[in-house]
Amino acid sequence: MAKKSKLKARSARQPGATPAALGYRMPAEWEPHAATWIAWPHNKSDWPGKFPAIPWVYAEIVRHLARVERVEILVQDKAEQERAAGILERSSVHMAAVRFHRWPTNRVWTRDYAPIFVKAGAAAPGGTAAPPPLAAVNWRFNAWAKYSDWQLDEAASGKIVGRLRVPQWRPEVAVGSRRERVVLEGGSIDVNGSGALLATEECLLSPVQQRNPGLDRSALEQLLAEYLSVRKVLLLGRCIVGDDTHGHVDDIARFVSRDTVVAAVEPDAADANYEPLQDNLRRLRGMTNERGEKLRVVELPMPKPVIFRGQRLPASYANFYLANKLVLVPTFNDLNDRRALNIVSEVFPERQVAGIYCGDLIWGLGALHCMTQQQPE
Repeated sequence: MAKKSKLKARSARQPGATPAALGYRMPAEWEPHAATWIAWPHNKSDWPGKFPAIPWVYAEIVRHLARVERVEILVQDKAEQERAAGILERSSVHMAAVRFHRWPTNRVWTRDYAPIFVKAGAAAPGGTAAPPPLAAVNWRFNAWAKYSDWQLDEAASGKIVGRLRVPQWRPEVAVGSRRERVVLEGGSIDVNGSGALLATEECLLSPVQQRNPGLDRSALEQLLAEYLSVRKVLLLGRCIVGDDTHGHVDDIARFVSRDTVVAAVEPDAADANYEPLQDNLRRLRGMTNERGEKLRVVELPMPKPVIFRGQRLPASYANFYLANKLVLVPTFNDLNDRRALNIVSEVFPERQVAGIYCGDLIWGLGALHCMTQQQPE
């Protein structure tokens, strides 16, 4: 414990002691997990008219996850814990793999407000003492620069770090005469674990829903290098229709190996998603990873538009989640469900692939990847 506390304090005092300087990196999602962090659904305004179905969708997700790794669940209070436990038990969840934490949240999208974990390298740089194997980068969360209720979500991130007792960094930049914490959501980035990162211009650089006013591409890339050990940032253009986050990459393109990316494509030229996804596809085909290796691009179909109450929702098969020996893929009762599941099975041949119906969940404007955050082994 003393060593961890010392590292945390020292990293705050020494500007050079960033995670990268100490040999940490952000691992790929397919690397081994110790656990998955989720928050139990409670905010009925996120699923108006459909909320009663959502806890049962969560139970099905937890049923799959608990077979392969521990599931850490944030709940509002004791009463919600008891309700959640009852639903999970009726759904035949392996409860020995489930742990509850009574920490209130605003929403369930832990991908965006939970800490991003980094792992220490095989050897400490410069012959220094080896740092703890796991640490956290606790970015600021401000509800996608769109909503005013985010304070509980951001506080939950710090509680996760405190529960795990790992070193943490809270990235800051100078803004005029003051210092501001840097906003970064987990769904806005995707990494291959060896130094390449996918993101979109729409999310990181647009003045719309601007997370970090005054922070340009160069400054952001420097922060990603220092805190996540990113050596190359690959920027796509725009995301899909219905995306509430204004540009999260996990709906459109995902690394599935060091040099392979699956990319969402829309074949219908009359569809609003056709041109932005074609533009992203062209960009990916001209890109290389951090080693200069040309990317292999695997096309992933889009489902037909999912519309509820006249609103088109951000339904995408790319919002899958990788757990230990398992891939959970959103499905939408669509003819392309089978094609998408087969493609994911082909790029992850050694993993079980399970489809999770997300036609109700997506009414909350997020799916499987949005609601999960992995804790590396």
